[in-house]
Amino acid sequence: MGTSKANSGILHAGFDAAPGTKKALFNVRGNVLYRQLEAELGIRLKWIGSLVVALEHDNLRVLEELLCRGKENGVPRLEILSRDGLLDREPNLAHGVLGALWSPTAGIVSPFDATLALAENAVHNGVKVLLEQEVEQVLVEQGRVAGVVTDRGIIETPYVINAAGVHAGSVAALAGDESIAITLRKGEYLLFDTSRGDCVRSVLFPTPTKVSKGIVIGPTVHGNLFIGPNALDVACPDDVGTTAGGMSEIIEGARKLIPNLGLGSVITQFAGLRAVAAHDDFIIGPSSFVRGLIHAGGIQSPGLTAAPAIAEAVVEILRDDGLSLTPNPRFVPVRQSRLSFKEQNYTTRQRSFRLNPLHGRIVCRCETVTEAEIVEAIHVPCPAHTLDAVKVRTRAGMGRCQGGVLRSARVSAASKRVGHATKFRTQG
Repeated sequence: MGTSKANSGILHAGFDAAPGTKKALFNVRGNVLYRQLEAELGIRLKWIGSLVVALEHDNLRVLEELLCRGKENGVPRLEILSRDGLLDREPNLAHGVLGALWSPTAGIVSPFDATLALAENAVHNGVKVLLEQEVEQVLVEQGRVAGVVTDRGIIETPYVINAAGVHAGSVAALAGDESIAITLRKGEYLLFDTSRGDCVRSVLFPTPTKVSKGIVIGPTVHGNLFIGPNALDVACPDDVGTTAGGMSEIIEGARKLIPNLGLGSVITQFAGLRAVAAHDDFIIGPSSFVRGLIHAGGIQSPGLTAAPAIAEAVVEILRDDGLSLTPNPRFVPVRQSRLSFKEQNYTTRQRSFRLNPLHGRIVCRCETVTEAEIVEAIHVPCPAHTLDAVKVRTRAGMGRCQGGVLRSARVSAASKRVGHATKFRTQG
């Protein structure tokens, strides 16, 4: 529900990061790994490619630089499109465009679906997920991690992987490692309903400058359109509010690429926080101050893309530190994907209803979410304990009305059927 929730959902190709950085290395590898995860875990994603659009003649030189950088990073099939080729691909672009860098290996993913798929698969394979436990202290004995103190007790462990996002510096400090400095950089977004989902066919980036990547325009895997984010350094890790100034900045930037945005179709606005490290690269490696403390911090863009590759690297760090790693012969790499009721055809819906009559109760009309799906979300391997958790698992309340006409009586009825597991708490 942190940075993994509020981001652009883009699987970057890998041309942007400077060669030799951790961002470049893990971005390209992560992009490849998502193709495996797509097949094994049924993660919802689309390989629609991305375009870096040039609006001025000086931008064309930047596209050449990005092309060379991408090739050095190992990104395949990059090419620069002419103005005509670009407008053939994206006819709604501003007519003043001059060309673009085309990256066919880029894609989009549902960040909710990706994180939940990975978590569910982990639980299926024996991982225990402890939710709603605040870390209060990292125990260190003779210079080595010995455990973690939470508000619910002590967890004894010789290793802690610090993947705490915007709180990575605070977690490190609890163990006596003051080396992690994280800047909180807020990014605001506008989300349009599905009537604007076909406005663009690929993810559109403006040509980056020395200070900004600019405002991005892209579709989502659910058929919406988004614009954003901007970039504003903030002090509070809970500062995810949007501002009138930020919205104006996003709209102005997006209109440089797509003049006719159709702002009447905006359904919501939101913000997320990037965890920016002092040297602007990922922090991946063992602590220099506390043995057994492994850092995976500063994970801003392209962190979502890089995540599977970062996981591989952390496994090798643990192995190099002496942790005995034995392959699990019973490991199940496949997660059974589930079609939502909305995605099912008429025949499949009839079958679903016969198996569970609660599919006959529509709780969210915009997204056609049934009571059965809400009940299921409360009992999956990583169960929903809050209204927000139900929302991201089922999309209830995420449609055009944003929950304005959500049939709360149906939610209440579902709560009574499944008992204590549905004592929801609202967040925000």
